[in-house]
Amino acid sequence: MWGFGGRYYWGRKEGRGNREGIVIVFAWMSSQERHLKNYVDLYSSLGWNSLVCHPEFLNSFFPEKAARLAFDVLNELVEDLKVRPCPIVFASFSGGPKACMYKVLQIIEAKCEPQLNLDDCRLVRDCISGHIYDSSPVDFTSDLGSRFAVHPTVLKMSHPPKFASWIANSIASGLDALFLSKFESQRAEYWQTLYASVSMGAPYLILYSETDDLAPYQIICNFAQRLQQLGGDVKLLKMNGSPHVGHYRHYPIDYKAAVTELLGKAAAVYSQRIRRLEGERMGIEGTHDDEISGPVGDLRKASASPDRSFRGVYLAPSDHFPSPSSMEYYDGGDAGFVQDERKESLIHLPSPPSINAHGVLGQILFDVCVPKNVEGWDLRSSASLHTRQHNQRHVPFNPIKCIRRSRL
Repeated sequence: MWGFGGRYYWGRKEGRGNREGIVIVFAWMSSQERHLKNYVDLYSSLGWNSLVCHPEFLNSFFPEKAARLAFDVLNELVEDLKVRPCPIVFASFSGGPKACMYKVLQIIEAKCEPQLNLDDCRLVRDCISGHIYDSSPVDFTSDLGSRFAVHPTVLKMSHPPKFASWIANSIASGLDALFLSKFESQRAEYWQTLYASVSMGAPYLILYSETDDLAPYQIICNFAQRLQQLGGDVKLLKMNGSPHVGHYRHYPIDYKAAVTELLGKAAAVYSQRIRRLEGERMGIEGTHDDEISGPVGDLRKASASPDRSFRGVYLAPSDHFPSPSSMEYYDGGDAGFVQDERKESLIHLPSPPSINAHGVLGQILFDVCVPKNVEGWDLRSSASLHTRQHNQRHVPFNPIKCIRRSRL
């Protein structure tokens, strides 16, 4: 009870194909495994596995110890989620949020040490789909140590001995005095972290009692109201007359119905989130094809699909890539004529640029292309050349072939 750190274990771990999700149980300080059995059985009856964490009392005064336990719990959870992601619900009892759970939230948001891998943080964050607060959250004021140490639910005695009460009060009061300077800053950080969890978009179920002196109903009601103001989906359920962390024992039917509803909401939230993330991922992948805009990007898309022709590629009027589908041509001898109703689709190519023979480029081409020594060449007679030119005069002129040759 009075140590540091804590322990964790799987209360139920069925096959990954047979589970609806995982409930992370942050138990109250001084709790034992037998105290959580009814809750584990409840989650199991609804198809949910459970990972149970038992934090020690002194974690509330030493945040680094709470962070160490939170880091170990997250590592255990990540190993399971990497095989098959699923919805996660945080179930916090009494002082469990201060002794461990709020450090889990901080590590996921990379706001405290030790830090988890960013991909693992994103994996856990995307899976968090619900929150259950049972007799929680508890406001850790400076006198909480003395009140908590002698409470019957902590010492598991209806009437603790006076000597035990005196020892507990002395130790708790000493801790309060020792950490008084840091207590207020830690308290502000604690509440701010709990409120910031609204950004995860998960629903809340908060169970309380007006007779609970460790978790006063005014504190819990204010917490629920603030979450609603921040946009949270909150269900506040009052259990008349039940003691601290005794709501399930006194109202099993109402408690199970409320938990069943919350877990159903969590599964729906997770399903919607996964569909949204997959849609965003597909959208990001689709933008890679749009990075090269204009006709080049369209051509690349068309060439990527072998069953698509280039006739589906749209070319803007300002583009400089001629579209083969916008021009009619044939390979036959009479292909020089285009049907009258399709003449408007002819492409009028601009005249090719001319080269000045007396310019620098013309002189370079002349020196390279015109041989200086023609000795030994077999020059045909002018007669044969004249005959060839005469035969070519009888061939009908085909402007389309000229266009095609000029393109080549």
